[in-house]
Amino acid sequence: MSTDTGLISYSPTDGLSYDPNDPVYWDATGFAKEVQRVFEICNGCRLCFKFCDTFPDLFALIDKKHGGDVRRLERSEIDRVLDTCFQCKLCDVNCPYTPRDGHTYQLDFPKLVHRHRAQRARARGIPLRDRLLANPDGAGKLARASLGMANVANRVRLHRWFLEKVLGIDRRKLLPDFAPATFESWAEKTGRIPREPGGEVVLFQTCYVQNNEPAIGRDTVDVLEKNGVKVSCARGLACCGMPAWEKGDLDSVRAQAKQNLKVLLPFVDRGAKVIAINPTCSLMLRREYPGLVAAEDRDAARRLAAATMDPSEFLWSIRGESRFNTDFKSTPGGEVGYHTPCHLRAQAIGFRSRDLLKKIPGVIPLPVQECCGHDGTYAMTVEGFEPSARIGRKAFEGMKESGARIWATDCPLAALQFKQHAGIKPMHPMSILARAYREDGFEQKVEPPKDGEGGDAK
Repeated sequence: MSTDTGLISYSPTDGLSYDPNDPVYWDATGFAKEVQRVFEICNGCRLCFKFCDTFPDLFALIDKKHGGDVRRLERSEIDRVLDTCFQCKLCDVNCPYTPRDGHTYQLDFPKLVHRHRAQRARARGIPLRDRLLANPDGAGKLARASLGMANVANRVRLHRWFLEKVLGIDRRKLLPDFAPATFESWAEKTGRIPREPGGEVVLFQTCYVQNNEPAIGRDTVDVLEKNGVKVSCARGLACCGMPAWEKGDLDSVRAQAKQNLKVLLPFVDRGAKVIAINPTCSLMLRREYPGLVAAEDRDAARRLAAATMDPSEFLWSIRGESRFNTDFKSTPGGEVGYHTPCHLRAQAIGFRSRDLLKKIPGVIPLPVQECCGHDGTYAMTVEGFEPSARIGRKAFEGMKESGARIWATDCPLAALQFKQHAGIKPMHPMSILARAYREDGFEQKVEPPKDGEGGDAK
């Protein structure tokens, strides 16, 4: 342990790097310098004490064990602190010292954690469980090959015991069902995959919609088309790579990114926007790809990032056009509890799903901005299940206290978390909008405006 009593500078060290293409990124000594500097800044600031276990654990170690001296933290303690981060990004949203804000400290705690995991993965390899959780497309293919038996097995106690003991997937975790057919197969059958790239938007349906809930993708297409948007779907998209990046698997992230760039860039180069349904995936495409991909893919990644949008963000951008459709036929009516996903907040695009829900007659969205705790694959693991439920408690309570009959969230995995721990599964905002356009979507019908009253103000 250090006995140095000098001050730790808040200024970046020569070990600062958030770019895997930079040799400094992989230097363990340089990384250690940055960990000490970042921990010292966080220790002095303490703005992020409430988001997860990472910062309370760090502050407790500094205060109660090491007499306020960050330099006395042991390597095992540093690893433990960094390993509790599940990449919700809320610390980055609230941090005043980030590169995003142009601050001289250049502090990005989530990227520091990614660097830690990437170095460890390169040095030690990646455990089997992490490889499996990082490959949702592979899991989807195996599940479809089982002809539905995977869904049955995931509800069988003995099988869940096996998953927990062998793979470390908590037996209590509610796992999503796998769909018998993919979203891509539906898009193919309905003629929505063009022979040549084109269209106003191209859908990045995400691996979850592809493999687990294609209905969310179909609803998104329906809503966009009802607003006069020419929608294209694409063949051969891969997972965005976030599950692999959570485990420090840079090689897999780059391979998935390269595949998605290959598929999507021809659409982007013809002027299409890329609509990513899941906020985590839009965050990856928009914020992470440009700094993660190999050097030869950087320009393509920047072009893709500039074209990527959330579906509600895109619809809100055309609200002033005559095609923007507020001709709703039915309504859930009253209050709708709306959970704002952390990765949507991290993109700083506003709460556009909330704004769109307000367009449905009689709907009053009640936002809840607390983290649900699911955060990718974290809640599925033995070590993450209980902390994720505890961290999400404020979100669960907030949605319950809203008193709303219908809940909404843009994140399908958050919906699973709410279903398990709060008893109600939120709908995706695109699904609520799609139903509201139908007369039989909700029980309450929307009365047409009387002569001279006009419609909804846009």
